[in-house]
Amino acid sequence: MIVGIDLGTTNSLVSVWENGAARLIPNSLGDVLTPSCVSVDEDGTILVGRAARERLQTHPDRSVAAFKRHMGSDRTTRLGKRAFRPEELSALILRALKEDAEAALGVPVLEAVITVPAYFSDAQRKATRAAGQLAGLKVERLLNEPTAAALAYGMHLRGSETRFLVFDLGGGTFDVSVLDLFENVMEVRASSGDNNLGGEDFVACLVERFFEEAKVPPHYRNDARFMGRLGAQVERAKRTLSDAPNATVRIVDGATEYRMELDEAALEKHCSALLARLRDPVERALRDAGMPLADLDNIVLAGGATRMPVVRRMVTRMFGRFPACELNPDEVVALGAAVQAGLKSRDAALDEVVMTDVAPYSLGVGIARQLDRNTISSGHFDPIIERNTVIPVSRVKRYSPTSEAQREVDIHVYQGEARMVKDNIELGRLHVALPPGAGVDNSVDVRFTYDVNGLLQVEATLVRTGETSTLLVEGNPGLLTEQEIAERFAALADLKIHPRERLDNRTLLARGERLYQQLRGQSREQMAHAIVRFEQALESQDARIVTPAAAEFRALIEHVERHSHLLPDD
Repeated sequence: MIVGIDLGTTNSLVSVWENGAARLIPNSLGDVLTPSCVSVDEDGTILVGRAARERLQTHPDRSVAAFKRHMGSDRTTRLGKRAFRPEELSALILRALKEDAEAALGVPVLEAVITVPAYFSDAQRKATRAAGQLAGLKVERLLNEPTAAALAYGMHLRGSETRFLVFDLGGGTFDVSVLDLFENVMEVRASSGDNNLGGEDFVACLVERFFEEAKVPPHYRNDARFMGRLGAQVERAKRTLSDAPNATVRIVDGATEYRMELDEAALEKHCSALLARLRDPVERALRDAGMPLADLDNIVLAGGATRMPVVRRMVTRMFGRFPACELNPDEVVALGAAVQAGLKSRDAALDEVVMTDVAPYSLGVGIARQLDRNTISSGHFDPIIERNTVIPVSRVKRYSPTSEAQREVDIHVYQGEARMVKDNIELGRLHVALPPGAGVDNSVDVRFTYDVNGLLQVEATLVRTGETSTLLVEGNPGLLTEQEIAERFAALADLKIHPRERLDNRTLLARGERLYQQLRGQSREQMAHAIVRFEQALESQDARIVTPAAAEFRALIEHVERHSHLLPDD
């Protein structure tokens, strides 16, 4: 069984192509959105999803979110006694989604199509594939997120002919793709984006504003619990503004209250720099596609951050029309991943659907340029495959030594758009020995072959002899080797994961602990007694006791959350 997975910065989803349609699979709590959060309990047990998200405020030193942004790096996060790489944290999310899918489908899930931001680098894509391996999944296909959204949208408009732009603003990344849909052929014309722009940045911007406007002492920036509570309050206020004209960010610490009033105009003003950053990738994608704005038939929104009215208004002003809202922006990427899973499994209902994609970055080599007879300038970037070239693709260029005495050539492979190689990302090196006697006539043909899974093969062929050297760009500095993946897979397999049937109760406890920290006085005492009673019920391990106790505890929590405007922190 192949599933589709949207591995998001804020939330993740799993889907399947079944009976001729894409379907989202709910987790053990009945939600299709699983928060991309991981926490380690005091006994070393791993919590994933909503239970972990609830603990971000109460146990900030044992909980983590938004680690997708660090994929492709060697950064580690310590939770309890153990340090985790971004691939391992992502693998825990993927494993939870895999188990949810297996429980719902009743069959083993061995393979997945995982979506990634279109502008993810080579290293980030390799790290995502490694995370899938660590979760016990075969990941042959990585699918660009806006392309996935386009697939879902294409199924929605099957048989139509249209040109449209996908505006995908998620929790941590921003992607734009321009597409053509005609006769069931989905062609990506161009992609662009910003890997460091998303809903999390709007929250961070408002947190900074809160410190200024509410005159919060700077030492609170080092208080993990305070920052966790503030981040949650800002996120809640941001969501409130989607349905209400104003919201309040309010934190009570001891006898001191810190408050900031927020409305749409203030949000737009505070985050104007972020909104401005959304324009450049849109303009670049349209320019690369050679398509004027007037030729677009529609704008498709994807990613949870596009729910913000301030973003939708900006999109409407930018394009001079209202965007398409037929599909849920939180779910559209996962639905498209299910379509791709169906295509990969060769489902008969998708036989007539053809999908093309493009290379998100330019790929090339470092060269030296002859400025005059006596001056050579090195470190220049020469693209072999330009960004937004339709893939799969194979391109070749010929290069010559810079001197008669040169006996070898080091071919440095880079990814990026900058003129100088120092400003791009090095992917690998290929050493070629030159035969003696030919001097500058020892030309080398360098061929780049790039496939739909983001795998780059580099071939260097000596023109005189036909001898070929090959480099398969699979690893990057800081990424896990196959041996390290195997070792970490074994280590992750030994971790205790809260079972699905107990996760609901663990999530209830985490919600109760979070509310206890927000309450004061008699209400706080009542919540403490309720938590103790529920823990005693769980200790009995008797379903006849646990089930009614859970229902009673859940009712109390939901009552308190419904009246959250009475909480001191709200």
